[in-house]
Amino acid sequence: MKRPGVARQEARYLPATDVARLLDAARGLRYYVAVLVMASTGLRRGEVAGLLWSDVDLDKGELNVRNTLSRVDGELVLTEPKTDRSRRRVPLHAGVVTALRGWRTQQLQERLAAGDHWADTGALFATELGTMVDPRNMLRTVELAAAKAGVENVGAHTMRHSAAVAWLEAGVHIKAAADLLGHSSIAITGDLYGHTSDDAARAAVDELGAALGL
Repeated sequence: MKRPGVARQEARYLPATDVARLLDAARGLRYYVAVLVMASTGLRRGEVAGLLWSDVDLDKGELNVRNTLSRVDGELVLTEPKTDRSRRRVPLHAGVVTALRGWRTQQLQERLAAGDHWADTGALFATELGTMVDPRNMLRTVELAAAKAGVENVGAHTMRHSAAVAWLEAGVHIKAAADLLGHSSIAITGDLYGHTSDDAARAAVDELGAALGL
């Protein structure tokens, strides 16, 4: 007997202009660079919190998603992603690489200041003492920046959903978007982001009309 399919609601997202405003408002916050990574790569907050420096190649401009960080029974636990598709290589924009280089310099200075109190976790986004950052703190940073920028409807996956919609509306193939997001199939991507903006739909119709000589 065939099981009924799971009905997926389309994701809530922000237009790129609102994401840019949010990022601008986040610049003074400690984990601004983490939010920048979320916004530009579509990574889940647990995936961003679970990144290690060994997962990042700044010379090549890419990172590898190998772990996710979550709180289990009150403890922060680093685990492997649930699916093979979630383990993935993601390219980084040159502006993000520059921000990460600046973050690395700041972290090295903090390591020197902490001395023997530094916890050598290898975490990309660590606290001032080197310990891993609760993914909820990533969300708080997003929420604080959104409030400062006057941007509404911001939730746990807003940065991820907004990146996905921006890619698709820019003409990125749905398979490429699914790969970047770590979805197990393009059906998930299509269900979540099946509705594009009216402007994108109008542009698509106009481009086809022009190609047909209408």
